[in-house]
Amino acid sequence: MKRYELSDRQWATIAPLLPGKAGDPGRTGADNRLFVNGCLWVLRSGAHWCDLPERYGKWKTVHRRFSRWCHADVWERVFATLTADRDNQYLMLDSTIVRAHQQAATGKGGPKDQALGRSRGGLTTKVHMLADALGRPLRVIVTAGQVGDITQAPVLLEGQAGDAVLADKAYDSNALRALIAGMGAEAVIPSNRTRKVVIPHDADLYKHRNRIERCFNRLKHFRRFATRYDRRTVHFTGFIHLAAAMIWLR
Repeated sequence: MKRYELSDRQWATIAPLLPGKAGDPGRTGADNRLFVNGCLWVLRSGAHWCDLPERYGKWKTVHRRFSRWCHADVWERVFATLTADRDNQYLMLDSTIVRAHQQAATGKGGPKDQALGRSRGGLTTKVHMLADALGRPLRVIVTAGQVGDITQAPVLLEGQAGDAVLADKAYDSNALRALIAGMGAEAVIPSNRTRKVVIPHDADLYKHRNRIERCFNRLKHFRRFATRYDRRTVHFTGFIHLAAAMIWLR
């Protein structure tokens, strides 16, 4: 097994989830493992597609197939299937800012509708995430960098269940607390300093929130997650789902 590639155990887990199996409509993907390993090489190394080692095939062919799978939500479905074995004792919300490389803003249309925000530090994208009690990603949303954390919380929590929801002060709002209460869960969220009446929270349980922060740290070992090089949001999101799937395959 070469660096960045799937182990036999990991491949055995995701192989049944990929298109191109015998019996599937269309062409049989006999080289699925080689293709996924090529995508992982680009994801982990952060290199240009044109620098893809020849052992993975022609880079344009691999990139074209990666794009098709992104538009067909293949990576998202693989990730969603892996998250079925979750620990819902409590859920955690957080986000991280990802710097966008200048090549991510090139091309026709520029940053329009591609989840790119401009701030004092340059172009940024924000990744909003919901994680389980073990700090494993359950759901992700990609927005422009200036979008507020709390705006994406209802979508992240939609259809979820747990005993508690852990989040930092950025998520302190009456509307979100009411939504969490409607889930039958406890809101473990420190009060924002603007609150006149402080709402108490379980400080001991809140300490576990560091697990979602550690999850972001693990995801940023994948260089195409740590820095956004992709012009199209659908490609960047595909890489995020592939990186998140690798967290579950450990």
